[in-house]
Amino acid sequence: MAGGAREVLTLQLGHFAGFVGAHWWNQQDAALCRPNDAKEPPGELCPDVLYRTGRTLHGQETYTPRLILMDLKGSLSSLKQEGGLYRDKQLDAAIAWQGKLTTHKEELYPKNPYLQDLLSAEGVLSSDGTWRVKSIPNGKGPPPFTNARAPKPVMPTEGSIRVWSDFLRVHLHPRSICMIHKYNHDGEAGRLEAFGQGESILKEPKYLEELEDRLHFYVEECDYLQVAEGHGGHCIETSLILPLSLFTSLQGFQILCDLHDGFSGLGAKAAELLQDEYSGRGIITWGLLPGPYRLGELQKNIYRLLNTAFGLVHLSAHSSLVCPLSLGGSLGLRPEPPVSFPLLQYDAALPVHCGAILATALDTVTVPYRLRSSPVSMVHLADMLNFSGRKVVTAGATIPFPLVPSQSLPDTLMQLGQATPWTPLSACGDPSGTCCFAQSVVLRGLDRARHTSQLTPGTPLPSPLHACTTGEEVLAQYLQQQQPRVRSSSHLLLTPCKAVPPYPYLFSSRLSQHGLLLDAPPAGTAVESIPVLGALCSSSSLNRALGDLAKDLSKLDLRRWASFMDAGVEQDDLEETLQDLRDLAQCYESGNDRLVD
Repeated sequence: MAGGAREVLTLQLGHFAGFVGAHWWNQQDAALCRPNDAKEPPGELCPDVLYRTGRTLHGQETYTPRLILMDLKGSLSSLKQEGGLYRDKQLDAAIAWQGKLTTHKEELYPKNPYLQDLLSAEGVLSSDGTWRVKSIPNGKGPPPFTNARAPKPVMPTEGSIRVWSDFLRVHLHPRSICMIHKYNHDGEAGRLEAFGQGESILKEPKYLEELEDRLHFYVEECDYLQVAEGHGGHCIETSLILPLSLFTSLQGFQILCDLHDGFSGLGAKAAELLQDEYSGRGIITWGLLPGPYRLGELQKNIYRLLNTAFGLVHLSAHSSLVCPLSLGGSLGLRPEPPVSFPLLQYDAALPVHCGAILATALDTVTVPYRLRSSPVSMVHLADMLNFSGRKVVTAGATIPFPLVPSQSLPDTLMQLGQATPWTPLSACGDPSGTCCFAQSVVLRGLDRARHTSQLTPGTPLPSPLHACTTGEEVLAQYLQQQQPRVRSSSHLLLTPCKAVPPYPYLFSSRLSQHGLLLDAPPAGTAVESIPVLGALCSSSSLNRALGDLAKDLSKLDLRRWASFMDAGVEQDDLEETLQDLRDLAQCYESGNDRLVD
């Protein structure tokens, strides 16, 4: 592992987590470009933190996400559970039984036109059944194909996207996908609706063994320098003799988990398993909530409240850090309008839009433990933010960061004034007037020439920020001015966030190709990358948000919602969760913000 960066294993649990995850992996894939010049230094972010190298049965080198995802029956559409990289037609044809065969073929979902175009653009299926894929970045893997011109990708329309796999452009390893067949993604019956249902899944030996098998595969690969490549249920082990200095052990796990449905229980049980089996590693959980809900869906809203409350309490007990992520305005029953971004237009009812925005924020706030040089480990990041029992944090982002071509970073930050510079993304309400205890801030996508003031020598300085000599100093001093007594960590990167198709086009017409804010719309130029400001905060806004959640929970007449309790949760569990939620809210109390019982 170059540069000292250490591996992270991602768990993706639930269908909305799939939408966020698909955009997240598409953005990682878009950033995997080989330098044009062999002497060009490697990028600021180390893709090996999230990706793994491997080899197919035919010797083709691959580069796939270090990922375990769990979703329900019917959620994959045309995506095969075993993926498409390791299929061998010759082995598929080797059937031992010589007698009469009767074939029962399940009706296949039609492949999304975007994915059909993607397959033709990114590889070919050779006559021996081998899928030849694009090369691995930074000199790894075979050279890319150059004998045919790749067609321009088709941009998927919102109407053509039913599930997250309809726009996932990344090839997955056969051990990535774990399907839960006892519950349905579609229809009204057989749904995974309650926290207790999710917990019970990992109490079943079948699903627990499947998850443990995948965990051991990825973790042992990181720790013992073995690459194991599977074909269906069969596994081939290949030992690589490489310098030990290139590898370090797994630094931790990041869990993308739906909070609003039964996956909150599954996520809590998975976090408990990780804590028990892999103590000492970081566990950062991103609790995901879809856009605003409708008042007319009473049972769904009550279940959402219960699942969110149980999920936050149990996930915080077993994770190093927990961060709710949502474009909604509230965690509780009172509906609030979705958050707005000055330079974005999105439909909060479309998961493909919400998932793209949250993935962009996630791609930014996770930068510290993905850096190639001087990374901050997951454990250290959590330790900085979660002191005094504050294991829940909020997220915020400015998407895109409003950079005008003629301005420098000090100019832009000075114009933001004393207002909170980012849009809140944790459904905890307006952060204005709240107290921040600790924060980790990342600003990315700025050319080095914009980092400091470009004023002519002798010109009066508009602010102290204009006297700073480095961009890092500018950002650190700005944060210190905003929150003078807050423990802060900040990072400034040249690397922007990618926003190429299938990222939906949500941007203001005034943005340039690289996300700069222009006076007039540019001619015929689509946005391909954007600067982003992202933050994780331990904030007193959680005192009010968690306290309001506890109030809503305490007012419920549980006799009306016996079905939730029948799923495996008892009255004592509810009372304990309610008290834990109040205790958690109390951790975020400041002198100016008192929790009202």
